[in-house]
Amino acid sequence: MTREEAYKLMTGMLKNRNLQRHGLAVEAIMKSLCQYLKQKHPELSEVEFDEEEWGVVGMLHDADYELVAKDPKRHTLVTEEKLRSLGVSDRIIDGIKAHHDGIKESRDNLMEKAVYASDDISGLITAVALVKPDKKLASVTTDSVVKKFHQKAFAAGAKREQILACERELDISLEEFIGLALKAMQGNAQELGL
Repeated sequence: MTREEAYKLMTGMLKNRNLQRHGLAVEAIMKSLCQYLKQKHPELSEVEFDEEEWGVVGMLHDADYELVAKDPKRHTLVTEEKLRSLGVSDRIIDGIKAHHDGIKESRDNLMEKAVYASDDISGLITAVALVKPDKKLASVTTDSVVKKFHQKAFAAGAKREQILACERELDISLEEFIGLALKAMQGNAQELGL
């Protein structure tokens, strides 16, 4: 599945512009993590690090969010059905399902571990940007996100334990992970509306 096909599918399934932007933010983070982890793990096969594939997983991870709003236990399963009908690889489908604890309990590769941690860090970074006077990602620093991370009441929906999977599952410190995610989102700020 190409990025263009994924974008068309996401915008067809998600009507809320903020949810679309969330998918684009996670896409940017996933691509950045793919590059970073490829350098960190030269012993792994090139097949593990298909940047477009990682981006598609990030973009589509919440594609069915509006469609399953009344039945969250089905989250990712509607997307899975759609992708299977299009002949999309199991690797992409499993990657999407990996971010939802209720569907896929184990994460079997770096891409699955990355999407799990990336989902909520994008929301936390967005929340930090929105409390800045200019509401721009350019005004956000790694330190400001780290500070807000430790304030549990701030962006309470951003699951800190899920974000901390960066340390447990990817062997990336929280501060470094936030820096990578922030830089990725800043590089896509216009498309993210921030």
